Parts: sequence; C-alpha cells; structure tokens
Amino acid sequence: MRGRKHLEAGVTLMELMIVVAIVGILAAIAYPAYTQFVIQTNRTDATKTIQIFAQSLERCYSANFTYLGCTVQGNPVVDGSKMGTPNNYYTITFNIPDAQTYSLVATRAAAPQTLDNQCATFTLFSTGQQTATDSSNNPNTPVCWGSN
Repeated sequence: MRGRKHLEAGVTLMELMIVVAIVGILAAIAYPAYTQFVIQTNRTDATKTIQIFAQSLERCYSANFTYLGCTVQGNPVVDGSKMGTPNNYYTITFNIPDAQTYSLVATRAAAPQTLDNQCATFTLFSTGQQTATDSSNNPNTPVCWGSN
C-alpha cells in the first residue's frame, strides 16, 4: 500500500516525454507564424512612415504650391535627404527633383531581424502610386503594400 501511493504521486518519464513532445510540436507550429507576423509589422513601419511623410509634404505644398523647401518632422528636406523610420527598420529617401513632384523610397535596413526578402523597398510617388520590390529588385507591390 505504501509503495502504491508513492507511484501515484509522481510523474513517470514517459509522461514527461509526452509533454515535451507536445510542447515541441506547438512551438514548431507557432514560431513560423510569429516570425511572419514580425516581418509584416516591420513592413508597416515603412508604409506608415512613408504616408506620414507624404502628408507633411502635401500640407507644405497646399500652403506654398511647391515641395521645395518643405520640412518633415521639423527637418528641412531636399532632394536626397534621408530619415529613418521610428523603429529604424527602413531608411526613407526623399526624391524631390522639382517643385511639383516627389517620391519617397523606403529601403530595408541591413539588421538581421528585418530581413524581409519579399519587401526590400517601398516607393510612394506624389501621384499616389505605390510600388515595391523584393531583394532581387523584382516588382512585388501587391504583397508589400496590399492590394491597390
């Protein structure tokens, strides 16, 4: 009787191995989904920032009828100016060739946690057109920006 109580109170090695196997299977399913979610969140860092910067340029244009001499977040921008996104996953380059047009290009940072081969660059033009390319410079706009 005494030995029987002792066996019922403990956990056998087999039970422990079953629990470890179940946890391993759940982790194998959850980790890829988590990684994909992180990549999509990093894309949002680029697209959201580009749109905020474009809004600043449009406000300046509506007041001055030119994109030249505008400021974004208190910083004057000229052709070739660069600013980082809030999380520094992308760098935004301002292309302002003349008073009437601009394009904003977000280029992926080289940090390992942001390696998103599907969406290496995002571009937003003053006309509202959105484009994106993968790491091989192939067009990939629907995946990166969503459906247009």
